[in-house]
Amino acid sequence: MIDILFKHIQEKVSLTEKEKELIQTFFIQKRLRKHQYLLQEGDVCKYLAFVAKGLLRTYNIDEKGDAHMSVFGWEGWWLSDFNSFLSSEPAVFNIDAIEESELLLISRLDYDAITIEVPIMDRYYRILYQNSLVTKERRLMSSITHTAEEKYLQLLALDPKIVERIPQNLIASYLGIAPETLSRIRKNLAFRK
Repeated sequence: MIDILFKHIQEKVSLTEKEKELIQTFFIQKRLRKHQYLLQEGDVCKYLAFVAKGLLRTYNIDEKGDAHMSVFGWEGWWLSDFNSFLSSEPAVFNIDAIEESELLLISRLDYDAITIEVPIMDRYYRILYQNSLVTKERRLMSSITHTAEEKYLQLLALDPKIVERIPQNLIASYLGIAPETLSRIRKNLAFRK
C-alpha cells in the first residue's frame, strides 16, 4: 500500500529514500469492508485517509433522511472531514466504503509532525489543497451553470471507469439530480452513439 502512496506523492514532489523510510512511520494501514464506516457524522475525525485501493464516499444526511454526496474517493484520493480533522469539532460528514477498500491513515499529531520532519510533505499537502480548492470551485460553478447532462458528462470525463463502479443513485445524489433524471440522461447519451 505504501508504494501506491509514494507513487502519488512523487507525481507532485520528489522523495529521497531516507524520506520514504521516515514517511512510512507516520501511517497506519486500515481495511474497510463494503458499507463499513471510516467516519460517522457527530464523531471527531481523527484521521486523514489515503485510498490505496477501493472506493469510498463522503456525504451527509439531511433532516428528511436523504443522503447528499460530497466526494467520491478512489485510488489515489485523500478523504476526511477536514474541518473536524483540524478543529476536533464533531464531523458533519459520514465516510463509508462503497467497495472493499485499503487505506493509509495519518493522525492529526502525525500530520503535523510529518510536515516538520519531512518538509517536502508540507509542499505536497499544499499542492493537494490548492488542487482541491480549484476542484471545489469548478464543481460549485458547474452546479450553478451547467445542465444535469453537462454535469454527468464532466463526471464521465474525469474518469469514465469510475461511474461503472458507483451505483446510479449515488451518482445522481452527487450531481444533485433525481435518479430518474440520470437514467434518462444515460439513455439519451446511449441513443446518440
